[in-house]
Amino acid sequence: MGRFCVAAVAVLGGFAGAASAAPDASPWRLDQAIDTPEWLSFSGSYRVRYETLNHPYRAGATGSDEILVGRLFLNARATVQNFYANFELEDARQQLADSGTPLGTDSVNTLEPLQVLVGMRFNDVFSRGARLDVSAGRMTIDLGARRLVARNNFRNTTNAYTGVHTLWKGADGFEARAFYVRPVQRRPSDFASLLDNDRELDTESSDVTLWGAFGAAPELFGGVKGEAFFFGLRSRDHAGIPVADRDINTPGFRLYVNPAAKSWDFEAEGAYQYGTSRLTNAATDTKDLQHRAGFFHGKVGYTLSGKMAPRFELSYEFASGDDDPNDNENNRFDTLYGSRRLDFGPTGIFGALARSNINSPGLRFEAKPLQKLYGMVGYRAVWLASARDQYTTARLQDRTGRSGDFVGHQIEAQVQYNLLPGNLMLEFGSAYLAHGRFLHDAPNAPNEGDTTYIYASAMSTF
Repeated sequence: MGRFCVAAVAVLGGFAGAASAAPDASPWRLDQAIDTPEWLSFSGSYRVRYETLNHPYRAGATGSDEILVGRLFLNARATVQNFYANFELEDARQQLADSGTPLGTDSVNTLEPLQVLVGMRFNDVFSRGARLDVSAGRMTIDLGARRLVARNNFRNTTNAYTGVHTLWKGADGFEARAFYVRPVQRRPSDFASLLDNDRELDTESSDVTLWGAFGAAPELFGGVKGEAFFFGLRSRDHAGIPVADRDINTPGFRLYVNPAAKSWDFEAEGAYQYGTSRLTNAATDTKDLQHRAGFFHGKVGYTLSGKMAPRFELSYEFASGDDDPNDNENNRFDTLYGSRRLDFGPTGIFGALARSNINSPGLRFEAKPLQKLYGMVGYRAVWLASARDQYTTARLQDRTGRSGDFVGHQIEAQVQYNLLPGNLMLEFGSAYLAHGRFLHDAPNAPNEGDTTYIYASAMSTF
């Protein structure tokens, strides 16, 4: 723990000193410091975050918890004419966790090659000014609003995939992607190894494959942008990694208008899932169910004029749950490899909400009172989409439905201060989950009181 904290203090203190010495200086970059040749670039970032949680909401949990997580990215990229190669290292570790911490591979992945890929760029493909990138190897993928396939940000570890990815982008902004990959399984995954930050190379398996096609249009009509996608996921149990067997397809769309001063903005995204799946990852669960599920995200906002750029937003989130645990269907939406921070609040050791079995309207206010300062407060009322299905993040379920469907009220706040633009960002946040009837009455509910979560983080970019 000592070396972890000393490194964090040294990095952050050095940037803080630079900020006070030269507040108007351009961001410090590793490339410039070591004077790399034009064909080679180096970059990276380091983030440290302290989190504390009181009165847990998860099944059987008690007391309070805390964790200190740190994440280092180091990236090297070489480009020679139309050929490029990229290597990125991730080192994600934790301190302060104990036997009661909800610790998993979302917090720890020690000294791991996150990206190791090669690629070629072809110019003027299908139209003048268009480009086609074809890459292969281990990679990260961000698509659209990142709700179904994402490179994680708030979470301490990052999704990676091994396979082939193609990107075509026209001069007019149209974009098309296609990929066929095997999601990387982070290792080790047992609790004792994660607690000790043990190192083991991640692996991928032919038993889990993800493929998809994605298209984006810069404007469909009246300033409205559009996206369409189709993803396929096939997963089977494999050595050391129990998973719920799935063979599902997910077509969907997204329409949106970006926020701008003195104007309305909106976003609508939806997806439908079909195929077969099993409800649990238990070895005894051998029943393939018809998978029929869906999700919808909608929001409308208005941004006022002025230096603070205040914006108000009304949103709604729905992701289906399993209607009847005893029929031959699984109606619980599978969020695939998506991110949930933007819509559902902080994750980490909190992460109370997910894009599965949820029915939730919300309100949000955000503003930028200073050039370097951003703030946001949000409220969300939360129901289960199906009272008989699992509240997935808590692992709580009342198969009779007698505990009701009201999970509670969530309030969150976030403040970001760009202490040294381009080099050092400070962030503080909190979330409060006021427990509703379901969290009081469901079997194995902790019933210790409402949940409070607080975090503070600092991230340096170089």
